[in-house]
Amino acid sequence: MPTMTEAAPSAVREFDLSARSTGTFGRVLCSARNHHFIVDGPVQNGCAGEALTPPELFLASVLTCGVELIEVIARDQGLALGPVSGTIHARLDRAAQPRGDLTLFNEIRLHFKLAGVSAADAAALVAGFQRRCPLYGTVAAATPTVGVTHDVASAE
Repeated sequence: MPTMTEAAPSAVREFDLSARSTGTFGRVLCSARNHHFIVDGPVQNGCAGEALTPPELFLASVLTCGVELIEVIARDQGLALGPVSGTIHARLDRAAQPRGDLTLFNEIRLHFKLAGVSAADAAALVAGFQRRCPLYGTVAAATPTVGVTHDVASAE
């Protein structure tokens, strides 16, 4: 709960990024605020594939949203959460798409490892991420098979 001197977080968030070609086929320079990074198209498209590709960047965003939100929710609930880690696996089969008008991931699996909390708290934290992260919401709405699992590790 914000104090009198703290402003309540805004319910509306806006994001502005830009991207431009670089002169290397399939390589894109992206900018977000004062950060700049390179994204490459995949080698399957005839691109260099040396930097992160758009699907990898998107999947990393889903996963990092999970780790970050689990920490935020635990803090807000006063839980003594230890380290949090996660993995994400995605499968895209262009020959077996669930829709004919869009290319979608066929399957996405996330797994989180949380330390320092009970199994019940870990389950609640992961469920909180699933409700709150707009990236996960997009994945869950569009992907035919989505799985989210977790386990609890001892704090180290």
